[in-house]
Amino acid sequence: MPATARYIEIMDTTLRDGEQTSGVSFSASEKLTIAKLLLREVKVDRIEIASARVSEGEFDAVKKITEWAKSNGLLHKIEVLTFVDGEVSLERMQKTGAKVMNLLTKGSLNHLTYQLRKKPEQHFEEIAAVIALAKKKRIETNIYLEDWSNGMRHSRDYVFQFLDFLVTQPVKRIMLPDTLGILIPSEVFEFVSAIIQRYPNIHFDFHGHNDYDLGTANVLEAVKAGVQGVHLTVNGMGERAGNAPLASAIAVLHDFVPDVQTSVAEKSLYSVSKLVETFSGFRIPDNKPVVGENVFTQTAGIHADGDKKNKLYFSDLMPERFGRQRKYALGKTSGKANIENNLQHLGIQLSEADLKKVTQRIIELGDRKEVVTQADLPYVISDVLDNAKEDKVQIEDYVLTHSRDMRPSATIRLLVHGDSYEEHAQGDGQYDAFMNALKKVYKRRKIDLPLLSDYAVRIPPGGRSDALCETVITWMHNNKEFKTRGLDSDQTVSAIKATQKMLNLI
Repeated sequence: MPATARYIEIMDTTLRDGEQTSGVSFSASEKLTIAKLLLREVKVDRIEIASARVSEGEFDAVKKITEWAKSNGLLHKIEVLTFVDGEVSLERMQKTGAKVMNLLTKGSLNHLTYQLRKKPEQHFEEIAAVIALAKKKRIETNIYLEDWSNGMRHSRDYVFQFLDFLVTQPVKRIMLPDTLGILIPSEVFEFVSAIIQRYPNIHFDFHGHNDYDLGTANVLEAVKAGVQGVHLTVNGMGERAGNAPLASAIAVLHDFVPDVQTSVAEKSLYSVSKLVETFSGFRIPDNKPVVGENVFTQTAGIHADGDKKNKLYFSDLMPERFGRQRKYALGKTSGKANIENNLQHLGIQLSEADLKKVTQRIIELGDRKEVVTQADLPYVISDVLDNAKEDKVQIEDYVLTHSRDMRPSATIRLLVHGDSYEEHAQGDGQYDAFMNALKKVYKRRKIDLPLLSDYAVRIPPGGRSDALCETVITWMHNNKEFKTRGLDSDQTVSAIKATQKMLNLI
């Protein structure tokens, strides 16, 4: 980091602007938990936690956060959105104990004319009155220029008239929002540069929305142009397409603007992302940069091979930076290198021949669109190595039925030493029906089947409904006990596979 690095303040507005995501509402305790994590672990500089004129539940949430922040010397990092409404917002804010207000004003002539139906001078006069009241109450003021982006496009003279007024006021920060997420990066750089050149000693923040999926790119350009702070949200939450996402923006700033620094702890970005996902119910897409489940997963076998040989597919965006690990997906595009990388994590070594068999089995499972995880791998290995010899008995086909108020049934077709048999039976369950049909076949061959003495089903830890399922069956035959196992995503099918192994063993 250069000795002359420029410090960029990070203001997180997940609890205010982010909560405007459709269908999202945090409880007071959830807000407090997120606030603590953002300030203590993620180490953002400031958090905007609410609007002043909202529900009683929101009032209680703000009060809890300010009480905690005050007791920990962090009250100056807590911000609340207020309005140009005389003393109304200020009085409500004062009751919560908050000490920093972000005053929402009109940053475009269009908004001023058609929403407020006021002249610039009248708006400025009312703003000055609110700022003066805040100063008396010892409340610090930051100013939002709502719709600033449209203001710069269509009424630039008004924006500069407004800024000429604001620089005469006791305001700490002036915040430039792309309220509708309409700007492209070149415009952000141009507009911010023009403002910084005109007011070089004023602290400006940039507040980007993501309507064109340009939020992170616009943050990058705003910082390059000279802003001193940016506003972000966890997981890019916010109205419509959301705000510029915290994790992506931090990674971009750290990697592509070498003369700036932030206070954010990258290793905590994933944990706060998952916490907010849980509290909000707003699911993180698997391919979301930095925090998505798949973003550090190599799927193609050639990529895993390149990583193994000389880290050919590594970049500066390393998972360890964010407290995560690189993974190698197991599926139809897996190569031996993928399998070997996963085996290495598990401390397992296989011969070249066995590795080839396991790779082929995983590709077959992937072709059936089954999800194969690293935790599944020991089960797959066990299944493959158990199947090493050619089967003399093959279960060629079967039909299993299960209906309400009717006994389950099974029809099977079996090939034993080249002879084909077909039988039908009912049972107490589908597998019991299958076994009853099988007994009929072996009765015709005058062979007694082993007694099933134990039946255990296992799925990998954390397995989902589509996880691979291992069935281990213990058999008693000629006073000797032995076990067979089967593997499939369907529990009954895995039991049938275990049973076929038993038939071949006897």
